[in-house]
Amino acid sequence: MELSSQASERPSYVPGPTMDLMGLTSTIDALRANIARVIVGQDETIQLLLVALLAEGHALIEDVPGTGKTVLARALARSIAGDFGRIQCTPDLLPGDITGISFYNQKTGEFEFRPGPILAQIVLADEINRATPRTQSALLEAMAERQVTVERETLPLPRPFMLVATQNPIELEGTFPLPEAQLDRFLLRARMGYPSEIDERAILRRFRMATPLEDLAPVADAAAVVGLMATVRQIRIDPSMEQYLLEVVRATRDQPGVELGVSPRGALAFARACQALAAMRGRAYVIPDDIKQLAKPVLAHRIIATQEARIHGQIAEAIIEEVVSKAHVPVESLA
Repeated sequence: MELSSQASERPSYVPGPTMDLMGLTSTIDALRANIARVIVGQDETIQLLLVALLAEGHALIEDVPGTGKTVLARALARSIAGDFGRIQCTPDLLPGDITGISFYNQKTGEFEFRPGPILAQIVLADEINRATPRTQSALLEAMAERQVTVERETLPLPRPFMLVATQNPIELEGTFPLPEAQLDRFLLRARMGYPSEIDERAILRRFRMATPLEDLAPVADAAAVVGLMATVRQIRIDPSMEQYLLEVVRATRDQPGVELGVSPRGALAFARACQALAAMRGRAYVIPDDIKQLAKPVLAHRIIATQEARIHGQIAEAIIEEVVSKAHVPVESLA
């Protein structure tokens, strides 16, 4: 939602270098429409996934089974003509099943490396919280440093690289909560939810005779996506917007009911996500509405409420909403 106030939309600075924002928005609109051919009624979730892609981050999608989380990740990979890797997380999954292993080839008499599914551009970690903590930790290096180490050899991951993890609600049987260090490496968390009756009827009709995912053609390529990422980095964050963003972040650390607030890494992720959203809306600068809209998806999974707060039903999203409501919104002068 854009700000209605002219004062908030008019920047008090000269925009930076010329950017191809028209080309970026055109490509993003094409990606959004292409994914929507398969995913019905999830416009907000698709937008958040594209924000994570442009900001070079990773996305955690949490919801009950059967809501389309896996199909969403596959549709994104097909739309950008990217290599797709899938990790089906189970309690017996080992780190080597993710990164790959070296094995002895008796025919050649040499060791050969068999790459794991992590060495792809779009990687789906399906039901990530069904894997054990040891296996979950195998993803940390890939997510943070975009490389994996196998038997002392470091292998860079391709660009773009994005991990899309799906997670069942932690109350379900056979799940392991993700550690805080790993949650902090996800740029954002999204929830899909059940579709409306109209959308569910459209799903039944669309998938009755065929599977749209099989016929989904790419509308961009990896090189184009990398170029979009470079454009996003040029989006201006005015000092007043920086102050507003940091006020929200720092308030989470002193908020009653919060045991652990947002980290500096979370603040940087927040800024990059806002740059991506501004670019997707055709702007060369961030405005307060970008910060407000992304506060919950980017920050809520990074804070830990105290036990007392959880007993009283105070959840992370409500805490973030209260923090944002109290933060001072900057207003640019019309002079």
